[in-house]
Amino acid sequence: MENVTKKMYLLHRAGGSVKLASESNTGKTAYRLPQSVTAIQRDILRHGSVVATYALYADFDYYKSGIYKYTAGNLRGYHAVKMIGWGNENGTDYWLIANSLNTDWGEKGFFRIIRGINDCGIEEGVYAGLVDVDSL
Repeated sequence: MENVTKKMYLLHRAGGSVKLASESNTGKTAYRLPQSVTAIQRDILRHGSVVATYALYADFDYYKSGIYKYTAGNLRGYHAVKMIGWGNENGTDYWLIANSLNTDWGEKGFFRIIRGINDCGIEEGVYAGLVDVDSL
């Protein structure tokens, strides 16, 4: 495999957090958020979007719109997405997620997943990072 970029980040665990090292030195630190709706919301408000991982089940293949909640199907694997916000529709809390698929998929490239019950593990594998703006 060719060297894709000279600014590749090396991740390693250290004391419950993840430190970033790179040639560009723009990454300051990365960390895993606690499995807490409030903690995730606070981090999004303070620093912007976060990365979330979740279990991908067969029923997700049929998602077109609305608030997704796992109903049936085998585990297909895991997927990482950008969690950008949250909301409530008709009394149902949800996370707003930017998927890596094109704008023809889902809600113009986005989807909503039920919030507060850790559906598909969406609230347990959330990561964020800080940039060293002085090094830019």
